[in-house]
Amino acid sequence: MSAPDEPPAGPDGAETPGEAAGEAAEAGSDSGAPRSGLRNPSAAVRGVGAGALVVEALVLLMAIVPLVKLSKHGSGGPVAAVLVLALLCVVLAGLLRYRWAWYAGIVLQVALFACGLLNGALAVLGLLFGGVWAYVLSVRRRVLGTI
Repeated sequence: MSAPDEPPAGPDGAETPGEAAGEAAEAGSDSGAPRSGLRNPSAAVRGVGAGALVVEALVLLMAIVPLVKLSKHGSGGPVAAVLVLALLCVVLAGLLRYRWAWYAGIVLQVALFACGLLNGALAVLGLLFGGVWAYVLSVRRRVLGTI
């Protein structure tokens, strides 16, 4: 049955089978991108990416104490690297509206993994957050159709 402000669907007002599904498919094909059902999909994806980067920054900051306590010799290098990476995570979280920031996030994960040369725990964190970032990028690709 049609709503009062809509024209009748068929000759006698009855909808034909598949007509509603066809209209829904046509409505989603206007932009060429898959419809996600979100009001602002790019903002939602930016929120997911920013959340992942902020959590990564917090974990990196919490890793400073174990790095200092468990280090056999100078811990200045790993601590400085962690502080710089945490700062970059927070800055990138605010810059995700730019396409290049998503690629910079990949570079950030590779840099964290490379810091594993300073301390093995950083390599583990690099693998962990590299996987998280890969998932965020897959969500971005699924929702927006682009990296």
